[in-house]
Amino acid sequence: MIGYVTLGTNDLDRAAGFYDALLAEFGATRFMDTKGFIAWAVNPQTPALSITTPHNGQPATAGNGTMVALAADTPATVDAVYRKAIELGGTCEGPPGPRGESFYAGYFRDLEGNKLNVFCMMQSS
Repeated sequence: MIGYVTLGTNDLDRAAGFYDALLAEFGATRFMDTKGFIAWAVNPQTPALSITTPHNGQPATAGNGTMVALAADTPATVDAVYRKAIELGGTCEGPPGPRGESFYAGYFRDLEGNKLNVFCMMQSS
């Protein structure tokens, strides 16, 4: 149902470097790159994540209560993506681990303060 999610940035080049490296962990690459807007996907027919400088010229800000969730296949992928986010300068909002019986996730903020998580669903015991 979701086509893509867009996050605002005040420094497109810096944010692009962060997301180039982070989303490569999923095998995603840029499929759109225009003035002020870049989008990544594993396949252009699947949901994407994009960044943009605000069209209205005002500073980009992180939404309070807004979070983007990135789906992973395994806890090992969750761990790898989370580690990559922190390595790239992201900040911890909750290290990877189980949340309940079947949900495994790690939470972080990107370079602009946008909150993301990377998660996978696990089989219940």
